Amino acid sequence: MDRRAFLMTTAAAGTGAMLGVGCGGTEHAVGEVMTVDGPISPNQMGFTLTHEHVLVDFIGAEQVSPDRYDRDEAFGKIVPHLQQAKELGCATFVECTPSYIGKDVRLLQRLSTASGLQILTNVGYYGAADDKYVPAHAYDESAEQLAHRWVREWEEGIDGTDVRPGFIKVGVDGTSLSEIDRKLVVAAAKTHRRTGLLILSHTGYATPAVEQIEIVKAEGIHPSAWVWTHAQNEKDNAEHEKAARQGAWIAFDGLHRSELDRDIEHLTAMKARGCLDNVLLSHDAGWYRPGEPDGGSYRPHDDMFTTVLPALKENGFTNAEIHTLTVVNPRRAFAIGVRET
Repeated sequence: MDRRAFLMTTAAAGTGAMLGVGCGGTEHAVGEVMTVDGPISPNQMGFTLTHEHVLVDFIGAEQVSPDRYDRDEAFGKIVPHLQQAKELGCATFVECTPSYIGKDVRLLQRLSTASGLQILTNVGYYGAADDKYVPAHAYDESAEQLAHRWVREWEEGIDGTDVRPGFIKVGVDGTSLSEIDRKLVVAAAKTHRRTGLLILSHTGYATPAVEQIEIVKAEGIHPSAWVWTHAQNEKDNAEHEKAARQGAWIAFDGLHRSELDRDIEHLTAMKARGCLDNVLLSHDAGWYRPGEPDGGSYRPHDDMFTTVLPALKENGFTNAEIHTLTVVNPRRAFAIGVRET
């Protein structure tokens, strides 16, 4: 089977499969998961950090370039942190840096080999931060044209490599969606229909989350294809529950020891509401920064293991519930398959 036929078969494998519809689900996952080194079974994912970064360049879409850093120096700074995450129990690492803000798939492949982590990368554009990281062509092209670009990366590889994306990453600003934000979300939904890749959207607050769920549904895509990233920014747990009951994934992915009370409160509320089956967890840590001396201060990917998991157990979470949050939910979320309404 040639590459295009394989990819079409993989995307179609989950068509109509409702992975995580509403609150409550099973361990079943359809399709495969795409890492920077190729496809794996969802059952091979193991303990997964669902939103992390290794290198992010904040210079802006028009100036970003791999020439702004030494890949060997970046590798040397980053790899001990990924090796630490592996030693602490992480098996799969979802790297959420999109194009035009520093995504470097060659570096990710090298880091995967050296650390032993299974790493996922993405397609998509980041429309948050007042659109500083949106390339000029995104304003001129239609959502369909953007989707065509992203689907081509899925079919042919990213940046001239054989690395294919394992999910779609977009970003929107924190209030109501702007015109370009809306276009990116529509493009992501169209890309999902043709690839089966999960959509992660930098969102934060309830208003843009609600708007995005409606866009996804209008495109004929079920909300279980969409992740409310940085949901911890929204204080109202009732809003998290509303989105989860429609099937959306609720990602509390800013876990930090300094925010432990906030994080435990959110998770306890989702448990009480019967919605743990729709929750994803991660740190949003890392961030080697080109342009800063020695890449700046790199935050380790360790708080989940050293602080959050012990606190969950102290607050009455069972091993089975923790397994659901860290193993079962990620493999259901990232299993490739078109999820239709």
